[in-house]
Amino acid sequence: MEQTKKLLFVCSGNTCRSPLAKVLAESIFQAEGLDGWEIDSAGTAALHGMSASRQAMSAASALELDLSAHQSKPLTPEAVERADLVLVMTGAHKKAVLSLVPQAAGKVYTVAELAGAEGDIADPFGGSVALYLEVARELQTHLKTIAKLLKANGLPRRESAPGKEAAGRREVKDENSTGQ
Repeated sequence: MEQTKKLLFVCSGNTCRSPLAKVLAESIFQAEGLDGWEIDSAGTAALHGMSASRQAMSAASALELDLSAHQSKPLTPEAVERADLVLVMTGAHKKAVLSLVPQAAGKVYTVAELAGAEGDIADPFGGSVALYLEVARELQTHLKTIAKLLKANGLPRRESAPGKEAAGRREVKDENSTGQ
């Protein structure tokens, strides 16, 4: 039986973009027949236990998705370490994740980057439902591409920085390690 893979979405407050990305990915992965994924979200500046924003809930509802059960949570080193793939909304989020867990470099990508595009996913915080829906549709487009890539190729692996050959490969264990 194949082991469940863990995907973590990261934004700032974990009330807008990353919760939308989570429910979109769950729906898209199911539609693509991409099984065996546990999907979660967190925020670099999130408080614990906040609901998704009203506008994010409305945008999700317009796409026939439900964010009513969402509870925000702050990003932790443990969440990054547990994840097999970390998708962030911006380059700044990527830097924040890597400053928290430098050895995660091989598994952290911006959503646009992994989808073969450029740029950040704009923060709609405080904007209209129409703006949130625009962001949700951008995420949806990128996540459809990502789902197809994951289905065809499995987990992405980027070349690690010099001296960090095993970055992002938690499954690689040095059996000769002395635990230091």
